[in-house]
Amino acid sequence: MSQRRESGECESLRLIGEAVEAVFDKPPLLLKKPGCPAAFTWRGKTYAIVELLSEWHDYRRRGRMALNMRPDHATAAERRGSLGVGRDHYQVRIDTGKVFEIMYDRAPRSASDRAGGWFVMHELGAKGSADSNARDSGSMPE
Repeated sequence: MSQRRESGECESLRLIGEAVEAVFDKPPLLLKKPGCPAAFTWRGKTYAIVELLSEWHDYRRRGRMALNMRPDHATAAERRGSLGVGRDHYQVRIDTGKVFEIMYDRAPRSASDRAGGWFVMHELGAKGSADSNARDSGSMPE
């Protein structure tokens, strides 16, 4: 398992936590590991991803899912993931120059839709940057 909360160069300017639609150049080969999308649509606007800055994966089982597997199988699943469990995080630069953390939550949306969901989690900025200082002073533009 590889897990990271924030990069050494970036910090969260604002928490967003909104659903987005991922856009791929070609459909992912594996439903449970789609990889980083080419773009995402958020609030009706599509943003092209121009650079993948980092990625990390968290395949820990949470809640009741943490109790439904033998310990040796749970250890293996934590390394590679299992269907419907885990999250893939991507720190990306979009075509406007802004940096975001997007996340794929592998939990199924419903019994009839086994795909997970995509979310934009944070807008990021360089530690100690003017944007970061504006956020700290309460004058961060939305």
